Amino acid sequence: MADTTQAVEEKTEEKPQADGGAKQDTKTQAQSVELSEAAATGNTGAGTSIGILLDTKIPVTVAVGKKDIPIQQLLQLGPGSVLKLDKSIDTPVDLYLKDTRFATGNVVVVENRFAVKIEQILGADAAANQTKA
Repeated sequence: MADTTQAVEEKTEEKPQADGGAKQDTKTQAQSVELSEAAATGNTGAGTSIGILLDTKIPVTVAVGKKDIPIQQLLQLGPGSVLKLDKSIDTPVDLYLKDTRFATGNVVVVENRFAVKIEQILGADAAANQTKA
């Protein structure tokens, strides 16, 4: 299936000549271009063009909880301040890719670092209907 795009733009500009003489008119015009559909291939392995994407790193955000506070209270926060979040410690955390929730999990400690044990991967329908709150 071919897609034909046409664009015509006329731009008249007066430019002085290099010798300081009379000005001349110049016009720019765009012409139509025919774009063909990309051929689909059945290969999606690491040896194909998608292979470069497999090594791409993307940020994953883990939402432990949230808290809405007035700006006045926010300005009063300092070292040692504690904000009580809306979730209990036993509630699963949400994992996001950009603003889309894609999984849930539990916070664990591995080698003195926080980590997340994934408990459930959400289906495409559930993830599409969820946004980061």
